[in-house]
Amino acid sequence: MSNLINPFVVSGKIAPAYFCDRVKESADLEKSLSNQLNVVLTSPRRMGKTSLVDHVFEKPTIKEEYITVSVDILHTTTLREFIMTFGTAVFDRVASRSDKMRKLFATILKSLSASFGYDPIQNTPTFDIKLGDILHPEYTLREIFDYLEQVDKRCLVVIDEFQQITRYPEKNVEALLRTYIQKMSNVNFVFSGSRRRLMEEMFFSAKRPFYQSAKALRLDAIDRTVYCNFAVDHFVKGGRNMTPKAFHYIYDTFWGVTFYIQRILKDAYASTLPGELCNEAMVKQLIDDYVLENDSHLREQLAFITEVQKELLYAIHEEGQVQSITSSAFNRKHRLRSPSSTQSAALKLLDYDLITRHEKIYSLSDPLLSIWLDTKQV
Repeated sequence: MSNLINPFVVSGKIAPAYFCDRVKESADLEKSLSNQLNVVLTSPRRMGKTSLVDHVFEKPTIKEEYITVSVDILHTTTLREFIMTFGTAVFDRVASRSDKMRKLFATILKSLSASFGYDPIQNTPTFDIKLGDILHPEYTLREIFDYLEQVDKRCLVVIDEFQQITRYPEKNVEALLRTYIQKMSNVNFVFSGSRRRLMEEMFFSAKRPFYQSAKALRLDAIDRTVYCNFAVDHFVKGGRNMTPKAFHYIYDTFWGVTFYIQRILKDAYASTLPGELCNEAMVKQLIDDYVLENDSHLREQLAFITEVQKELLYAIHEEGQVQSITSSAFNRKHRLRSPSSTQSAALKLLDYDLITRHEKIYSLSDPLLSIWLDTKQV
């Protein structure tokens, strides 16, 4: 029966048998949370932060002792949206555990009285929050934290893409959240983010409210050899074979980024019949197919940036890595307009997460975009 299951999971929770490596990172996160430490978890996008947290939350030491709440705020743009997303997650994961917890939720969140209804069949309160219900955001936020403090079991809250709060138009959101979070005795937090520069500024700059408030944990690419053995072993268990060379081609093409590797491995497994061999030629074709599948999406991404920003994006892509984007040599080589316009364009591309900067070196953020640009020969 197990042979019918594609072992390369790309969405949802991953069963331990299909979870590749992250042994050290899992142990570090589990230990930190078990010892009531807040954690700031960073990595490039699609490297597996959410899967790691889900994996650790399923461990007996966590699952049996804590209530876990996951909140993804990537698509929130205001404090009110944050509160709506956060409040809904708390109700779904915490308040819904028992009639007592639901009634306590309704009692404490007085500012959201209009959001509560009543289910006569279940004989319990219901909760349907709308943005228009949040008339006093700071007060409602305090009520949610007050509720978590009174829950009958310790809570762990992961806030995914936490750097998004820096984009809210409201002032002092960082300071407001820090004020509440530092007083919590019944809750610990995982602040997860894919914008490393922003996350490091938030948690490691002495000028910011969250300075030194959480232990740092960073996810890098899974070790190449470990990942190769994992992939080849699962092909063998399924009665198939994969050449190490084929795996290494996938790994290098996608810069070790977990999601993309998993997706191509999933397609490769599905395309390889029992008894057959997956080789480099097959994975090259699968990658070409995947790039074509994402053509419209990638075109749309670039449709929203200016010509000057595109020129810089293409120049960085051509170089691979660039240290001095404002140097005369770089601007002259790629016929960019001026160092000042290049600097302005870079700030926008960083903001759009199309490029990244690490130790003053600029590069594209997304390997899929880089491959797609190669096919367009821009």
